[in-house]
Amino acid sequence: MNPLNPRIPLGEWADDFITWFQSAFSWLLDFVSLVLQGMYTGLFAVLSGPLFIVMLFVFAALAWLAVGVRRGWKLALFTFIGFYIIRALDQWDNAMSTLALVLVAVVIALVIALPLGVWAAKSRAVSRIVRPILDFMQSMPALAYLVPAIVIFSVGQVPGAIATIIFALPPGVRFTELAIRQVDGEVVEAAQAFGASPSHILFRVQLPLALQTIMAGINQVIMLALSMVVLAGMAGAEGLGGAVIESIGSLDVGLGIEAGLAVVILAIFLDRVTAALGSKGPGARAGR
Repeated sequence: MNPLNPRIPLGEWADDFITWFQSAFSWLLDFVSLVLQGMYTGLFAVLSGPLFIVMLFVFAALAWLAVGVRRGWKLALFTFIGFYIIRALDQWDNAMSTLALVLVAVVIALVIALPLGVWAAKSRAVSRIVRPILDFMQSMPALAYLVPAIVIFSVGQVPGAIATIIFALPPGVRFTELAIRQVDGEVVEAAQAFGASPSHILFRVQLPLALQTIMAGINQVIMLALSMVVLAGMAGAEGLGGAVIESIGSLDVGLGIEAGLAVVILAIFLDRVTAALGSKGPGARAGR
């Protein structure tokens, strides 16, 4: 390599690695694809199968229960009207497809992020290793995750889900670690003095007190997942993202506005519900 004209073939190395990975772990990739596609298909069938009016009441009831019986009527009313507008805009199936993909990605991201965050809170060595990786993941442009996902899994819902999981995962890890570390040390010491085991302290003391901060992290995971799912329309994912990409390709302003408004309604619903659930934790009550 000429030092005056440097060239590192990083792209070629990445191509070679992906080719090797696809060949060596084809069985694993097929399994992941089967699981993700099955989860999405099943959840989409549950959300889109019943009459839309039934789902309107279901979503409104969830919102009401999340906030509370006394104060939840406002969010329930907004949810009912908002999802009715989505149906009136003829974006119901697209919205349910997007919601299904978001829920699948969020569940898997949290299954990875929450234990990793707890581990990082318990071990400073793990925290030092994880932190720069999370910094790198959050610094990477969102669209950059789609390219290797499409190469490995082709087009469709699966690459969109994979890219969404990777993109949305960092806040879950960070907020969980922060939440566990913020638990009052005296409370933990008191539990230890009474002979509580480490697992008992984690599940009965630290996690309940850290719930509000953890829910804030879950809220961020959901919001990032929703934003990424819209971009995943470029990977062939259906739903509102696909409608937005279609509107760009055909210069259909009306379709873009309709799909965009549906995304906003979904985002407000998910944000308010998760925020309300987080405010009910022991940590939130202790701070009042």
